[in-house]
Amino acid sequence: MLDNLAAQTPPPSPWPPAYPDGYAVVDVETTGLGRDDRIVSAAVYRLSARGEVQDHWYSPVNPLRDPGPVWIHGLTSAMLADAPLFPEIADQLAERLAGRVLVAHNAVFDWSMLAREYARARSVAPVEQRLCTIVLAKELRLPLANHKLESLAAYYGVEQRRAHHALDDARVLAEAFRPSLHLAAATSLPLPLHTCRPLTEWVDGSDTVPSPRPGASYGPGSYRATGWRPARKRPACPYPNPGRLAPDGALVQGMRVAFSGDTGIDRELLEDRATDAGLHVASSVSRLTSLLVTNDPDSPTSKAVKARQFATPVIDEARFTELLKAVTPAAGVHG
Repeated sequence: MLDNLAAQTPPPSPWPPAYPDGYAVVDVETTGLGRDDRIVSAAVYRLSARGEVQDHWYSPVNPLRDPGPVWIHGLTSAMLADAPLFPEIADQLAERLAGRVLVAHNAVFDWSMLAREYARARSVAPVEQRLCTIVLAKELRLPLANHKLESLAAYYGVEQRRAHHALDDARVLAEAFRPSLHLAAATSLPLPLHTCRPLTEWVDGSDTVPSPRPGASYGPGSYRATGWRPARKRPACPYPNPGRLAPDGALVQGMRVAFSGDTGIDRELLEDRATDAGLHVASSVSRLTSLLVTNDPDSPTSKAVKARQFATPVIDEARFTELLKAVTPAAGVHG
């Protein structure tokens, strides 16, 4: 494996001065995919500026609920019964994330799960930027059949020993990230770094869970003791699309709104508010999209790229939440 990695890693070259000083390669396993879901295990490999492994850490986490897809992550309720609660590992985890770029495969998912757990624990993850290895592989134009972790691992000759075990997935990703990092550095490719925004709003405290242990507490957090499920499907918008958001104009019921990147308010909560206001929450950007809400309009995400291509109006989260306060009723609707 080492020979294979060496063969695919370019010879040493001047290191781009703008590259980060260190990385935290992260993997979390969860009870499901939604905003109500919980982390059941977490792992971190800390890497130096040039991708060398410095140390690693792992912990199971008691989610205080059904562990979800046991057939995927292998962690049963019995196995997690004596595991620490997230607030009990939050400081250990934060110590390993602090001052580093968070690296993950589909990083927006891992970051979102961590941000929610820290919000429930009335804290904030000390992460300012993340890097998605899927995005990096695309920018490097690696000849992969798909962008699954197993394909990236196979390309670099990294052996997977326990797929969907957080510690092994983090190890695999750390070993695959290093040659990708060196390939990027060899051509001074700007790394696809994305700003991480901590949650500024959760929900009210009505759904807090009583802690079974003295001294352990959860802050406001919306989650219910339900089993694993896919993301929910939103109801169809009953209003016709009135077109694009006009410069300095108001939102109108029926407008198609898409979201991209991190938001201070939890994304699904923001989408719920848009739906409740009579807007159509779109999963992609097309010529029919009325507006894109993003705090990073210059990002390389597909939605941001298409918004630039179609000249779709783009506004940030702050303006969107302000506009949500006074949405114009659809034509013929009086409210």
